[in-house]
Amino acid sequence: MNTSTKRTDPLLDTYRLGALHLPNRVVMAPMTRLRADLDGVPGDLMATYYAQRAGAGLIVSEGIAPSVAGQQFLTEPGLYSTAQVEGWRRVTDAVHEAGGRIFAQLMHTGRSGHPANRPDGGTPVAPSVVPRTEPVHTLDGKVAPVAPRALTLREIAETVADYAASARAALRAGFDGVEIHGANGYLPHQFLADNTNLRTDAYGGGTTGRVRFPVEVTAAVADAVGADRVGLRLSPGNRQFEMAEHDPAPVYRELLRQIAPLGLAYLHVTEDPVHPALADARRDWPGTLVGNTGEHEETTPESAAALVAGGRADLVSVGRPYIANPDVVERLAAGVPWAAIREKDFHYTSGARGYVDYPRHNEDLVAPLT
Repeated sequence: MNTSTKRTDPLLDTYRLGALHLPNRVVMAPMTRLRADLDGVPGDLMATYYAQRAGAGLIVSEGIAPSVAGQQFLTEPGLYSTAQVEGWRRVTDAVHEAGGRIFAQLMHTGRSGHPANRPDGGTPVAPSVVPRTEPVHTLDGKVAPVAPRALTLREIAETVADYAASARAALRAGFDGVEIHGANGYLPHQFLADNTNLRTDAYGGGTTGRVRFPVEVTAAVADAVGADRVGLRLSPGNRQFEMAEHDPAPVYRELLRQIAPLGLAYLHVTEDPVHPALADARRDWPGTLVGNTGEHEETTPESAAALVAGGRADLVSVGRPYIANPDVVERLAAGVPWAAIREKDFHYTSGARGYVDYPRHNEDLVAPLT
């Protein structure tokens, strides 16, 4: 075994995650790629993409809209219609046939939505009427953001129910479990953050109110599909999409205190350069911890392995390297470096190019597809 392989050995250890036996400790992180059709239905291209990456210990899918109101982009996949469930079934079948395991990430866009990106043309919803200032990506290019509408108490309850219904749909679609996206500026994060939650009712104000919505969503999803099939992603202190959390530690400590008794499959935490998110989670979370550092620094085989070797995380999620390396784990085992992304302009396009045309380490370079 060569020296580079020895440095990444911890990532090749097996791990028991609920009912799943993971052959390694590498999690393919969720990454938006926008390859669904205009009805949010995954096709054969997406099945190929995920099956190519089935060597991961666990795949967490790209963000999936749990409802029409939760959709961020028109070509983002959903899990709220029969056609979407059938489309995802082709994907999960392909992953399982390739020997992989896959969770569905449920992602409600909240205030980052736009009428041009919703099939129904509806106004985005959020905890409070706090619009983004950055332009929004649409199929017609960048457009000005639209102020969201504040959710009513009845709509909050309906949104919680949407998450649970989408989780049940995920299991019908063949997923091994679901991850709730409570990070990176999406709806649960908007309830947690200082600047996007200005409510004065039971879902706002102090720490107890701010954590109420993510706690209710997590409990409802766990009840719907079983807690050992549910993960939760958080990013304390993350400023993506203009989020602001001046003192996240007590808020997230209370959130973890309330959800810990549920017995979730895992907690997935993104490290922050200012707030010690992973260290706090390791201290406060009694179960499996998935660590991610790629949001703010380049993930390398050595840095990923160090998270596990140092006890900072049990599993490590790897994002961007999986774009250019369908065989991230296989390269680790062979001591082969990860390849660089070839064409960044094709991250969010609709075709095969820059999506399924990256070779494995033991294959010849394939010509870019169109």
